[in-house]
Amino acid sequence: MRMLAVFCKGERLRHIGHLDLMRAMQRALRRSGLPVGYSKGFNPHILLTFASALSTGAWGRREIMDVTLEEEVSPDEFLAAMNAALPEDLRVLSARAIDDRHPALMAMVTAAEYTLTLTDTDTANALCACKDGFLGQEAIVTPRKTKSGVKDCDVKPLILELAMAGTQVRAKLCLTESTSCKPDMLLNAWCAYAGRPVPRYLVCRESLWGTDGEGRLQMLETL
Repeated sequence: MRMLAVFCKGERLRHIGHLDLMRAMQRALRRSGLPVGYSKGFNPHILLTFASALSTGAWGRREIMDVTLEEEVSPDEFLAAMNAALPEDLRVLSARAIDDRHPALMAMVTAAEYTLTLTDTDTANALCACKDGFLGQEAIVTPRKTKSGVKDCDVKPLILELAMAGTQVRAKLCLTESTSCKPDMLLNAWCAYAGRPVPRYLVCRESLWGTDGEGRLQMLETL
């Protein structure tokens, strides 16, 4: 069986990278006593995948992982066993069993919702004042790092929602295996339009999203 688990990577763990996060979850699964599934071969490893890697420096409120189990386990048992083995700032919030034929989570992700908290009030006010003009451009071009170098990219169609309140930016951005708009790309383009330097900011990924059978965005954990 497979268990889809929603977990929080707390703010104090924002500088923990994806590989360290994966190792922490693997250790917790071993300590939990759950009947975890392992790969076959000379170097067996726990069958654990994440819907989307979270960038170092960001924390996540509702991250998602997929764990293969060798025996039937109830969501409540999984939740209790994992949280008993995890540290305070890394908690499993919910879990549900999914069919073994359920699509891979990574292939289902189409968007992510972020909260960006700016440290500079003046810049936040400037961004808020020019938001409509920024979104009203025919194209929003900003540099994107690729394997072949830095290239200009039009991120306007990748900005699905954008709102601002005080020093907090709330953005829903396209996130797929082939194309995405990262928070730093959004802020680089927006600050350039406003004529302001990019301030220091804290990134929280609030949730991951996919599309249902009719092409409508829904939170990934519900699909």
